[in-house]
Amino acid sequence: MKLALRHAQPLPDGRGSDNAAEPRPGYPAGVGSGGCRLTSFAAVLALALVLAGCGAKAASDPAAGAPKAAEVEQEGNADLVKVAHAEQFPIATAAAHNSAPALNVTGAVSADVSRNVPVISVASGRILEVDARLGDTVTKGQLLLRVQSADTSGAFSDYRQAVADETLARAQLARSKLLYDKGAIPQKDLEVAQDVAEKARITVETTSERLRVLGADKEHPSPVVDIVAPASGVITDQQVTAASGTQGLASPNAFTISDLSHVWIVCDVYENDLAFVHLGEYAEIRLNAFPDKVLKGRISNIGPTLDPNLRTAKVRLEMENPGFIRLGMFVKATFHGQKSEVHAMVPATAVLHLHDRDWVYVPVGNGQFRRVEVRGGDMLPGNMQEIRTGIQPGQRVVQNALVLQNTEEQ
Repeated sequence: MKLALRHAQPLPDGRGSDNAAEPRPGYPAGVGSGGCRLTSFAAVLALALVLAGCGAKAASDPAAGAPKAAEVEQEGNADLVKVAHAEQFPIATAAAHNSAPALNVTGAVSADVSRNVPVISVASGRILEVDARLGDTVTKGQLLLRVQSADTSGAFSDYRQAVADETLARAQLARSKLLYDKGAIPQKDLEVAQDVAEKARITVETTSERLRVLGADKEHPSPVVDIVAPASGVITDQQVTAASGTQGLASPNAFTISDLSHVWIVCDVYENDLAFVHLGEYAEIRLNAFPDKVLKGRISNIGPTLDPNLRTAKVRLEMENPGFIRLGMFVKATFHGQKSEVHAMVPATAVLHLHDRDWVYVPVGNGQFRRVEVRGGDMLPGNMQEIRTGIQPGQRVVQNALVLQNTEEQ
């Protein structure tokens, strides 16, 4: 359009636009310089229209510029292993093993509460010294602590007054008997003297008993009371310290002495496993600290209520302490069922412990082995292990699963 407007303007020589259409000498009519420019402009315009049409066509077809669809390849079975030389891995045959069903639970050692003896001070006052500590082994009669008590001082005062009153009453009774025999006093006065002497005797006995209850010795008047061990055993609880105070029976027990010759094993058994547990039966006890020692414990109580959150019942076993059991130790208790079952038995090396689970490799032919999950049982003599679920007696397994696993990873 700019080209056409430019040709419409007057020329410098004063000719108008009409002369632009006049043929130039040597050219055909209509083929002037202006015509050439118009022809070039038409060609450029046509080319632009063609390119715009191609762009619109490409925009209207979204599939033309889309990437190629991804091809998904199916992965092989992760439990299937193929090796080049399968004969390098020895094969073992699972044998049959007869065993009773067993239930394994965890528990802890606690003291037999029927053998716990509290140590108390009836006399209130200030604690002067503590001669025993938590965890000490004490014997009956051993000094544990000393208490300075005003109660004891008052009790000694009452006792001494009662003794003096009794002495006077006895002297008056003797005098009254002598006078009555002489006929100097009537029988009534003699009976009054006898009554006073009897009451004085009772008062002496009462005050003496009070001193005994407070832990004082009437033969050795002192405001300090010695508290001794009432039984032999181990101090499993301590609630007093030196220079502290005690309020008699209102205060917590100063010490607790436990006889650890017999202990309790308290286990948690789930509701669905209570059928394995029966009163009076025995269970195998293995301490975490001494896993090689197998002990026996008798079931003495099955909790009448369940934990509402865990759905477990407390099962108590009683056993004799061989000397190395300590309170709070963790144990594993095994309850055996009454009915015998047949399980598979394989070499212990055939079981692969991976990701908190047990596996064995079973040959399937053509140099391939399938990894099978199993549930292991007890260790058996001869480096054998019981397999409770996963394979059956007679099935063949790789004798050393770890070697095959390492070969696969390499």
